[in-house]
Amino acid sequence: MAVFQKYDKNHGPELVCNKENSPHDNVGADGCHKKGHEQNKNWSRPIGRIWTLVLLLGTCLLYCTRVAMPICAVSMAKQFSWTKTESGMVLGSFFWGYCFTQVLGGYVSDRVGGEKVLVLAAAAWGSMTIFTPVLAYLWSQPILSMTLARFLMGLLQGVHYPSLASLCSQKVVASERGFLMSTVGSGSYLGTLVIGGAGSLMLDIYGWESVFYVSGLFSVMWAYFLWKYLLKGERPIITLESLGRSGSRSKLSRRHWLQLFKQPAVCAVIVTHLCTASTFFTLLSWLPTFFKESFPEAKGWVFNVIPWLVAIPSSLFSGCLSDHLISQGFDTASVRKLMQFFSMGVSSIFTILLCGKITFHWAVAFVSATMGFTTFSHSGVSVNVQDLAPSCAGALFGVMNTCGAFSGVLMVYFSGYLIEATGSWASVFAQVTVVNLIGLCTFLAFAEARRIDIDCVKVSHNNIHI
Repeated sequence: MAVFQKYDKNHGPELVCNKENSPHDNVGADGCHKKGHEQNKNWSRPIGRIWTLVLLLGTCLLYCTRVAMPICAVSMAKQFSWTKTESGMVLGSFFWGYCFTQVLGGYVSDRVGGEKVLVLAAAAWGSMTIFTPVLAYLWSQPILSMTLARFLMGLLQGVHYPSLASLCSQKVVASERGFLMSTVGSGSYLGTLVIGGAGSLMLDIYGWESVFYVSGLFSVMWAYFLWKYLLKGERPIITLESLGRSGSRSKLSRRHWLQLFKQPAVCAVIVTHLCTASTFFTLLSWLPTFFKESFPEAKGWVFNVIPWLVAIPSSLFSGCLSDHLISQGFDTASVRKLMQFFSMGVSSIFTILLCGKITFHWAVAFVSATMGFTTFSHSGVSVNVQDLAPSCAGALFGVMNTCGAFSGVLMVYFSGYLIEATGSWASVFAQVTVVNLIGLCTFLAFAEARRIDIDCVKVSHNNIHI
C-alpha cells in the first residue's frame, strides 16, 4: 500500500490510502478505518445542542457553588468571629486545591471520556456543598473545617474544565467547537449573576446555610439528570479496566509528552492561557475594591452586575463568529488568532483607559468592554488546544489551567503590593495590559491549528514506508 500526505489548510496532514500489494497494507487500512471510526463518534447537531445546554447549566451551577462561600463569608465571619486573615485563609484554600487535580482530571477524561468525569465530580462537589454547613457546626474549630472543605471543593472542581476540553475534542467537530466552548464558558458569568442575586436574597431571608443547601442540591440533581438521561444510567461509570485500556484514546509515554512540549505551538497556548488567566483573576479580584475606593457613593449592584451581563452575550457572539468564519473556509489558525486578538488586544485598550481620570459611568463602560472582549478567548486559546492535540486535550488543558491558576494567585498578590507601594490603580491596569500583550504576541507568533499530538507522530512514522 502506498501512503502519502495530503494537506488541507485547516487540519494538516491526512492519510490517503491507495490499495496495492505491500507489506504495510494492514497498517494503512487500520489507520483509515480508525479515522472513519473517530468521525462517527462525533455528536450530531441536535445531540450537540442538547449537550451544550446541559453543560451550560452545569458550568452555571459550578460557579453557583464556588461563589457561595465568598457571598456568605461576611456573615460566617461575624458568627464564628473570624479575622480578615482567617477569612482570607478560607477563601484562598479553594485555589490551592483547584491547582492539584487539573492534569489528573484531564488525563482520566482522555482515557474514559470527559462526560463520565464530569458527572462523578459534580455529584461530589454538589454533595460537599450541601454538607458544608454541617461541617461548620460539627467541628469545634469551624475555621479548620471550612478551610478543609474549601480545599476539597477546589480539588473536586479542578477537573471540570479539563474534562470539558477532553469531551469537546472527542465529540465535536472543529468547525463547531468555538460555539460550544464559548456557550459553556458563559455559564461562569451566568452562575456568578444567579448566585449573586438569588444567593444574596436567601442569605438575608433564610441565613447563610440556605445558600449552600440550595446550590448544592441543584448541582446533585444536575449530575443525576446527566447520568440518567444522557449517559443512560451507565454503571459502573469508571472502572479500573477502562482506565487501563488504551482503546481509541491516546496513551502517551513520557517521550511523547516531551516531544509535545517542545512544539512551539504547544508552548504558545500554555503561555497565552497563563497570561489570560492571570489578568482575568486579577481583574475579578480587584475590580470591586477599585470601584469602592474610587467611587464610594456608587451602588454596588451596578458595577457587580453590568460587566457580567455584557460578558454573556459577548461570549456567545464570539463562538458563533468563530464557527461561522471557519465554516466559510477561513483558516482555522487565523480565526483562533483573531479571537485572541479581540480577547487580549482590544480589551487592553479599554483596560489602559481606566488609568486616567474618569467618571463612574465611563469606568463601568470600560470595565464592561474589557470583560466582554476578554470572553473571546473561549473561541481562541481555549479551543486551540483541541485543534493541536485532540487525543490528549484534557490533560494538556489541565497543564494550562494549573499554570494559569498558580500565576493568577501570584499576580493577585503582586497587584496588592503594587497598590500599597504606588498608591495608584494605574499600576495594576498597566500590569494587566503588559501581561496581555505578552500573551497576545506569543500566540500571534507561534499558534497553529494543525494536529501535532501523538497521532501525528505515529502518522509520520508510517509515512516513511512508501
